[in-house]
Amino acid sequence: MKAKEGVINILNKILTADLTAINQYFVHAKMCENWGYERLHHKVRERSIAEMKDADELIGHILYLEGVPNVQRMNTVQVGETVPEQLKLDLKAEQEMLALLSDGVVHCTKMTDFTTRHMFEDMAQDVDQHIDWIETQLETIKQVGLENYLAEQIKKES
Repeated sequence: MKAKEGVINILNKILTADLTAINQYFVHAKMCENWGYERLHHKVRERSIAEMKDADELIGHILYLEGVPNVQRMNTVQVGETVPEQLKLDLKAEQEMLALLSDGVVHCTKMTDFTTRHMFEDMAQDVDQHIDWIETQLETIKQVGLENYLAEQIKKES
């Protein structure tokens, strides 16, 4: 099936953001593991894997629309040197992803590409949930203090 005007370009922009996020979350997860924050390591690693699944879906959809996935392009990976800095950088990445997905939904609606629009809407819902999780972590740090928060991250959830 041939893509409608501009859809492949948007898909590739979102793919670029996903490929960047995969690396950012992976590095953050490894840093948390190194620091002994097992619970946080597993949560952030799960997010990296979820981004890989999104990238896989995007690549498949681009190919389905007879486009070429651009996997050579990546944005700058932002690495936080502390847990709060990591959370803030991850929040920024997710907010930027939500803006891209929202633009994609609007464009696909105009182009009457409802399949791609639905895919973007599903991804946006997942991004919304992750934004909420990150905001909750940042608020928890603010309320209980960084040391108390990090003490809870040492053991993985049962």
